[in-house]
Amino acid sequence: MRIISYNLRKHAAAHELETLVAEHTPDLLCLQEADVEALPENIVGMVLAHGTAGNRLGIAVFYRPDMYRATDVRTIGLKKSLHDRIARPAHERVVAVRLHDIDDGYEFIAASFHAAPLTALNSLRRQQIRAALAELDQMGHGLPVIMAGDYNYPVFKENLGATIREHGYMLTLSDEHTYTRYRVFRGHYDFATSVGFRVDTVHTLPQGVSDHRPILITATRATASRAH
Repeated sequence: MRIISYNLRKHAAAHELETLVAEHTPDLLCLQEADVEALPENIVGMVLAHGTAGNRLGIAVFYRPDMYRATDVRTIGLKKSLHDRIARPAHERVVAVRLHDIDDGYEFIAASFHAAPLTALNSLRRQQIRAALAELDQMGHGLPVIMAGDYNYPVFKENLGATIREHGYMLTLSDEHTYTRYRVFRGHYDFATSVGFRVDTVHTLPQGVSDHRPILITATRATASRAH
């Protein structure tokens, strides 16, 4: 399975999506900072599963209908940072889709995630991630899960990794820095957490007009299923 995750920088990079999808043929597309109302319903054979409704910085997930059938969709609100309360960029920070593989018959959950901005504490972002993983488990207890997006977590990833492992998930970073706009803030912002999948690679794609570089995740479903 191939997944592209991309923070569009307030929708500025939306015009790049057709080229990205055509060139890299992902099975799933996870977007952050999108104008969901302005997104097309179809991008080179991929269809919009779900997106946030009222967010200024929207989140969305696309999938291939010839491979998967969406059986459930959900937007998840997480604890707000001070920036969220003042600027109100987002009240929902996860879009999750439960998908049924048409050929193999198995189900899994894919999610696009956008953590609180750098003005918030890392402790709040860890709390948001814990809450997101708990909600995804409720959506399909025991199902494989992969959550990709902008984690806004460039430093002290040891604490983040420990938090994710406590929930039985794996943290997989990109092979290169994904945020390059300001030298002092450069780092691995965009990556994946997963359970029930083996993430083989998280490849950082070339820079577009966004201040984030898109990532291409290659993952394989684990042979052993999760315990219910």
